[in-house]
Amino acid sequence: MTDRPSCPATPAGAQRGYAVEELRVGMTADLSRAFAEDDLHRFAALCGDRNPLHFDDACAADAGFGGRIVHGALTAGLISTLLGTRLPGPGSIYLSQSLRFRAPVHVGETVVVRATVTEVAPERRRVGLRTVCSVGDVVVIDGEALVLAPARGAGDPALESL
Repeated sequence: MTDRPSCPATPAGAQRGYAVEELRVGMTADLSRAFAEDDLHRFAALCGDRNPLHFDDACAADAGFGGRIVHGALTAGLISTLLGTRLPGPGSIYLSQSLRFRAPVHVGETVVVRATVTEVAPERRRVGLRTVCSVGDVVVIDGEALVLAPARGAGDPALESL
């Protein structure tokens, strides 16, 4: 067994999450965020995506978007935030995600992200979730996620099998 630093069940300032034993199909959590101009520039600086669709109104309008759009990966990053802070929450490990980009997000629009538990396999600590990002009534991204959820009192032998 390797020595690994242990993660506190609830880091300082974080919301309490759920152990795999507490999760049930149908449980949901959500969060919302509006992206500002500065968010696009900071994201581009980190990842290098300077596609003019994100920075040039004329280019984005010519492409049929009616103005600049938020990076899809930046919007999808909210799913990671939701899974790592609320459902399942702190200590969970993101294993996979499918994404379908359905509509653009424009600067200043509020994105609501919702995760719904669709499957719980407590013996393997695996949790399946449906993930949806919306602006108003419009779904902008949907998909499915698979997460390794923490167990009660985990001092985490399951991490050895990853």
